[in-house]
Parts: sequence; C-alpha cells; structure tokens
Amino acid sequence: MAHRVLLLLSLAAAAAVVTAAVDAEDPLIRQVVPGGDDNDLELNAESHFLSFVQRFGKSYKDADEHAYRLSVFKSNLRRARRHQLLDPSAEHGITKFSDLTPAEFRRTYLGLRKSRRALLRELGGSAHEAPVLPTDGLPEDFDWRDHGAVGPVKNQGSCGSCWSFSASGALEGAHYLATGKLEVLSEQQFVDCDHECDSSEPDSCDAGCNGGLMTTAFSYLQKAGGLESEKDYPYTGRDGKCNFDKSKIVASVQNFSVVSVDEGQIAANLIKHGPLLVSMLRTCRHTSVVCHAHTSAAGTLTTVFSLSATVQLVSPPSA
Repeated sequence: MAHRVLLLLSLAAAAAVVTAAVDAEDPLIRQVVPGGDDNDLELNAESHFLSFVQRFGKSYKDADEHAYRLSVFKSNLRRARRHQLLDPSAEHGITKFSDLTPAEFRRTYLGLRKSRRALLRELGGSAHEAPVLPTDGLPEDFDWRDHGAVGPVKNQGSCGSCWSFSASGALEGAHYLATGKLEVLSEQQFVDCDHECDSSEPDSCDAGCNGGLMTTAFSYLQKAGGLESEKDYPYTGRDGKCNFDKSKIVASVQNFSVVSVDEGQIAANLIKHGPLLVSMLRTCRHTSVVCHAHTSAAGTLTTVFSLSATVQLVSPPSA
C-alpha cells in the first residue's frame, strides 16, 4: 500500500529567516558599530569594508568600482544600523550582500514572482483546506534537521532561482517522511525545464533565473512526473537547455492544500507532516541572525516553528 506524507509549504507575510550562524567573537557578523553614532560609523566604514572584501573574497575591476562599492557599503551600514534600532530582537550586520544596492540585490537574488496577496488569493481559491489538528501537548520547539529530513544548505548564486530551491527542499522532506531516505534533489531541473504558468495570470510563468513560484513549480512536477536527483541533474546557477530524463525521477508530488494561519495549527502540522516552505523578507540582506517581516519576495525552506500561512503537499514515494 502506497505511503503518503503531508509536507507543509508556507507562503507567509511574517517569516523567520536564519541567514548565518553567529559567533560572538566574529567582528563581521554582529550589530553594526554598537552604540556608535553615524559619524563613528563613517569613520570605521573603510576598515569594515577591507575586512568584508577579504572575508568574502570580493574583487573589483578598478579603483572607480572599488570606490563605488565602498559608498554602497557605507550606505548599507547606515541602513543596517537603522534596522537595528527598529528591531533590537535581530542582529543586523555585515553579510556577503553588503556591497550591493537594494535594486541589485532584488534583481540578482529575489526570484519569487508574486506578492503575498496574490499568492494567498490564488491558493485560497484553488487548493483544498487541510483538516484541523489537535494542538494539545505540542513541544516548545521542534526542528526537522534533528530528525534527518533536511538536506545540506545550498547557495543559489547569482540566479533568481530561490523558488526552485524552496520547492526541491520541501520535496526532499516529504520524500524522506514517505520513504525514510533523504534524497538531495535537483533545482536545475526546475530552472531549465519548468515554464509552468499561473492559470489566473497567463503571463506569470516560472522562468528559471528570472524567477518563479513554488506552487506552479509543484504543478509542473505533477505534469512532468517528478524530480531528478542533484547528482543526476546538478545545479549550474544559470538558465540552460532542459535535459530532464523521466527514467531518473526519484521523488514526485501528488497534491497540496492550504493550512490554517493559526500558529498552533502550523506547529501541529509541522510536527506531524514535515518541513515548511516559506517566502522571506527582501530587506533582511543585512540581518545576520533572525528577521521578522510583513512583505515577502523570495522563497526558502524552514524546519522550525513560528510561521503563518501554509500549503500542504501530498507526496507519494518514488517507484
């Protein structure tokens, strides 16, 4: 008898995003110039920038570009400090994105092609509502990484393919719960082969490094039959010719449904059915620990509590 497992996908306005591990002794991942004023920040910016360039292996073609990136870096330091004052619960500091303007960051890394309102409107009208689960006796915290359902952290590079990483990561968790085997799945298959369009907006289609949507990614998988492994279809970080081989499918999708935005239901479903797929805040590129938000623009995967609207995916085991 075929096993089925329910995997939760979250398309939420409020999201918790962990972008890096933090070492209290690491001078580059911390609050920006704690306690300093804007003048102090300016005086120390060049020193911070030199450390940033060395740490992240940055190189610039000439002195003009170096000077421009330093000016962008200073602007981002000021922005991070303002965010720190507005949200002391998170740590805002220097990240690998600190020499990019907001427009460059959006263009390069943010591939989610819909607003939260459009996502929820579409899902509410086309997906089934998941049953309510009991919430008594839930643990205070739970992490699927501790239970083997989550693969390694990956880097999408300079390609707006976040949606493909979140979709493949979600299916990895569903497949693990169905079969007991963790398969690292292919994002590149989505990038090269998935051109599925939203039925309510025919011009809104999955478009590789130019962005996509997690729900249409799963619609694509339903039609294609499933997803190959990362080993068989490795990631290149750029658009390419579709080389999908149906005989190499290792995981497939059956269905998905909307789960209540109630936090208790999210926690209960997370524990019972597996990892969550989320959309994350675009302004958190200077956040080194945790960021909470109200606007989303990129897709990613989480394995812990404290998210809102969710979608439920049914994934049968591979043949």
